[in-house]
Amino acid sequence: MSNEMYNVLSRATNGLYEGIAIGGDVFPGSTLSDHCLRYQNIPDIKLIVVLGELGGHDEYSLVDALKTGQISKPVVAWVSGTCAKLFKSEVQFGHAGAKSGGASESAQDKNAALKAAGAIVPESFEGFEGIIKETYDQLVQDGHIQPQPETEVKTVPLDLEAAKKAGKVRVPTTIVSSICDDRGEEPTYNNVTMSTLMTGDYNVGDVISLLWFKRQLPKYATRFIEMVVMLCADHGPCVSGAHNTIVTARAGKDLVSCLVSGLLTIGPRFGGAVDDAARYFQDACDRGLEPDEFVEDMKRKGIRVPGIGHRIKSKDNRDKRVELLQKYAFKYFPSTKYLNYALRVETYTLQKAANLVMNVDGCIGTLFLDLLHSSSLFTEEEVAEIVKIGYLNGLFVLARSIGLIGHALDQKRLQQPLYRHPWDEVLYI
Repeated sequence: MSNEMYNVLSRATNGLYEGIAIGGDVFPGSTLSDHCLRYQNIPDIKLIVVLGELGGHDEYSLVDALKTGQISKPVVAWVSGTCAKLFKSEVQFGHAGAKSGGASESAQDKNAALKAAGAIVPESFEGFEGIIKETYDQLVQDGHIQPQPETEVKTVPLDLEAAKKAGKVRVPTTIVSSICDDRGEEPTYNNVTMSTLMTGDYNVGDVISLLWFKRQLPKYATRFIEMVVMLCADHGPCVSGAHNTIVTARAGKDLVSCLVSGLLTIGPRFGGAVDDAARYFQDACDRGLEPDEFVEDMKRKGIRVPGIGHRIKSKDNRDKRVELLQKYAFKYFPSTKYLNYALRVETYTLQKAANLVMNVDGCIGTLFLDLLHSSSLFTEEEVAEIVKIGYLNGLFVLARSIGLIGHALDQKRLQQPLYRHPWDEVLYI
């Protein structure tokens, strides 16, 4: 009742000074007249509003105070429970005292007594709000009440858990991820579920395309990715990455340490030239440089042409990996613009030295340019970003990790002892 009363007052007046819910207990701690008499003596209170209920005689003490003039301020009152007359027997309402024990305790008799004593009483509860507003407005018009500006009510923040469920807020995050989601019934790779990947026509190349490129690349592209992984998985125990891994494994280190020691050798001189090869060949090709112009310009700058040159392979001993990739691209790629340009550069560099052949870095780099451009799935800006942030070198790292793990496991399986480099292979100066 008190909540409803405060709601009514908030709509009908400028607010309330104080609200008291006495309750309908048989033996209450204070009475209605106690508070009304107190309000009479508080200058800031100009209007007393009372919402009572049937049962008991508490309202009659207010009636006496009005009759004797102890309360002279306007009193708007209503006693609820008029519906009790509709029942044939005595009705017990919510509180212990909310029952009519006789005619004088009925809501009708109380309302009539209050009205006769001078209180402003509506015809029904439906008219209560209207008569409160009418009385309040008259007091304002007569100058007894000066409406006060509304106090800004502070908004109670929404409960965090409720807001999260409603999708209105998120907790502060330290990681942002756009490639996968593991919060549902099953993980997804770029919105493709595990079930789809397992039951559909997908392979490792498709997973790489989803997680790296955030797209479903065409089959010739994902097959090319798998070919690169297969062809670059290993290149024997003598290259720097495998050598480091072998030495670390023979020192008794764990598998991860062995892998990392090999991966740390990947760089401009070993397997890390894929991005640079793509970058330089694309720039030269797009600028329309002739192969000799490109090579001589790089020479003047003191830069070796990335993707050209090999310590073992030569004009008469081609790298089989390069041949296989080129053959596949010529057969399935819509365009091999950048590969064709790199081959023209190779023709020029072979005039200088037999080992200045296109190596696997140069082949992968230029073919990936052709893949990205000819697939029509990437903008020029996206292609530039892919080359810039290391996607292509990442493919070599992924592939070579397979071989490095193999070397680490091989050394442990063979129970090879601690490696020590022989003295006769060191030049002491």
